[in-house]
Amino acid sequence: MRTARVVLPVLLLALALPAVAASSVPPPYGIVDANAPRDTPLRELGFQLYAGNCSTCHGPNGSGFPEAKPGLGSGGILGKAPSLHGVGELSADFYLRTGRMPLGHVGEQPNRGHVFFSDREIRALVTYVGSLGKGPPIPHPHPQRGKIAEGLQLFTQHCAGCHQIAAGGGYLPGAVAPALGQATPTEIAEAVRIGPYVMPRFGPQAISDKELDSIIAYVDYTNHPKDSGGWSLGHVGPIPEGLVTWLLAAAVLVGMCLALGSRLKS
Repeated sequence: MRTARVVLPVLLLALALPAVAASSVPPPYGIVDANAPRDTPLRELGFQLYAGNCSTCHGPNGSGFPEAKPGLGSGGILGKAPSLHGVGELSADFYLRTGRMPLGHVGEQPNRGHVFFSDREIRALVTYVGSLGKGPPIPHPHPQRGKIAEGLQLFTQHCAGCHQIAAGGGYLPGAVAPALGQATPTEIAEAVRIGPYVMPRFGPQAISDKELDSIIAYVDYTNHPKDSGGWSLGHVGPIPEGLVTWLLAAAVLVGMCLALGSRLKS
């Protein structure tokens, strides 16, 4: 019984806490500043920042390196990353503003972490990457137009299998689905359209912009849910609720057994 008293609270805590991933760290060769004049056009500034910080893995012209081979990467790193031609401003904005790029080590999961560039530097890099080929622009969602109830249904259908029903994140084989508490509406919309890492990509045919507004409205609601039912238990669903129920029921049964036993002895 003593073991159960120790194990069950630990298990409940583990279920209640969202899955977390290690924050991104700067690449081993550091962050290269452009040191360009303030009036430098964004695309030119973006080109300079790209050459110093991104060409290592994505190539000097953004065509990418399909395989890590000696002599390809800059900064003494063997590059291996996809082409950026045609990804548009959407992809660059998501990865840079969430601190997922640049990676500390090639091949690791890009996790949310420290943002290494200023807002102007990010806009410059986004402008340059967007100029490498026609691609999708940065989305502008309108969650205030969405419906939370519809968002719950859509999130349950498309997202909860990895991110949990309360958007608290979860562990997958070889990856971690991040919690969405820090994600802005724009970042959520970008992730849905990009499909970063192992996440599937959902185009407008699968999830319309109107449906996406509802999903974002629901995710925003999960950050400040109404706990009218009482104890929230981390908002992660019926598993911890069932465990607490069994724990309370076991305590009641043990109490009844002790009470009956004392009566029989008397």
